[in-house]
Amino acid sequence: MSYCFNPACTRPGQNPEDAKVCQACGSELLLRNQGRVYRMKKCLGQGGFGATFLAAEENLPGRPLCVIKQLRPPINDPNNHVYAMARELFEREAAILGRIGNHPKLASLRDYFEQAPWFYMVQEYVEGKTLQMQVREAGTYDEQALKDFLKEILPVLQYLHDNGTIHRDIKPANIMRRSLDNALILIDFGAVKEVGETPMGGGGELTQYAIGTAGYAPPEQLAMRPVYASDIYALGATSLFLLTGKAPKDLTTDPMTGEIQWRQYVRVSDSFAQVLDRMLAPDLKQRYTQAGAVLRALELEPSRGEVAQGGRPAGRAGAPETPPVGEVTQGQVGRMADAIRARRPRMEKSEALGTSSGRMTSSRLKSEYIKGKRDFAGQDMRGLDLQSANLTGIVLHDGLLSQVNFQDAVLESANLGRANLQKAKLAGANLHRAYLSFADLEGADLRNADLTEAYLRNANLREANLCGADLTGALISNEQLSAARTNWATIMPSGRKGSWWPL
Repeated sequence: MSYCFNPACTRPGQNPEDAKVCQACGSELLLRNQGRVYRMKKCLGQGGFGATFLAAEENLPGRPLCVIKQLRPPINDPNNHVYAMARELFEREAAILGRIGNHPKLASLRDYFEQAPWFYMVQEYVEGKTLQMQVREAGTYDEQALKDFLKEILPVLQYLHDNGTIHRDIKPANIMRRSLDNALILIDFGAVKEVGETPMGGGGELTQYAIGTAGYAPPEQLAMRPVYASDIYALGATSLFLLTGKAPKDLTTDPMTGEIQWRQYVRVSDSFAQVLDRMLAPDLKQRYTQAGAVLRALELEPSRGEVAQGGRPAGRAGAPETPPVGEVTQGQVGRMADAIRARRPRMEKSEALGTSSGRMTSSRLKSEYIKGKRDFAGQDMRGLDLQSANLTGIVLHDGLLSQVNFQDAVLESANLGRANLQKAKLAGANLHRAYLSFADLEGADLRNADLTEAYLRNANLREANLCGADLTGALISNEQLSAARTNWATIMPSGRKGSWWPL
């Protein structure tokens, strides 16, 4: 089917697959930009200023799918100041996505262009289901499942904040579970804001309203003063939906404090409930200010077995109130001590799997990866043998990986940013869409590696062997390539073979 993207069309979904003109309104059904041809397949959603479509790239073999956002300014006159502001908002979103969108857990930007009176943004299509859909189909999360979710998504949030951006619309409908590898993907950056960005003047129609979703946006964001902690509040509100199946706006709110009264709907441990309460604190002074702080708090939480044996449910109506955030009762100290004692045998066993220096071993990493762990950032893995290992989506950011053997390994969409990969063996490795910004690959063996669409900006490639490597679509500079070793079989970012071909 071909879907008409003319907003005035009364029957947009009634066109045959190969139609070129809408049978209902006569509009062109193919969207073209600089040799690229897109055909809309269906509408994924509509809002006040635009729509989002699932589309196929007609000019490419296999007609791969993508997502196209159509921004419709409320005024169609290019000379009007409202139209100018719409263009500025559009270009700002595209610039931010272009800067941050190569993270393996973010939907990447593929194209953007203006065809008056509308603007178009083409992004990677993520096949999967949103968390909102998953909860409606499969039910709510328990405590451990929610902890696992937070530990996976918080590093993505930290990445955004480290790059000076606030998402401003985190909610279950904007987080997807990708079918390919079950990874969480953060989508929809239409509300994204750079820290320090000043509001556009004029008080126009596009800037006079607070941005965010009711129930998920915290008070300071509704007052148009968002900060990094605003995303943490939204993630806390998302957690409530995952636990209860209810949107935060449908839960009772304390009229005096603005706090969401959620505990009567679920059973979680007191300590975890306090983590959620602090994420959801209406007062910024009481809320976590960094995603890393939430992660550290979760690391102190009991494991699944400890919750089952000693964890208490969150307070019910009529139960004693929990202490203020930051205060710890004597009973909590006792439970924490019990948890540490219970955890100690497992820690000793875990250390036995590693080396005497506490470094990660190949068998331990593979075992933890199979169990669902993906974040191994900052780990010491020097010299490990991980040949042919399947580590899709693994996070090895800032890791010590010199001389590691990744030959023929699957590292698709892996996060290797700022990792030390000096003299690493990566021959034949699948690094499709891998994130390697600021990675040190000096002397690394990357012969015949798949580096298609990899992000290599600012990576050190001095004496790296790229002979026979496929760099189609990779983000890499001529200066970086000149520092590496290439040959006639190296496929350059342009898709052409040979080290002499320009980018």
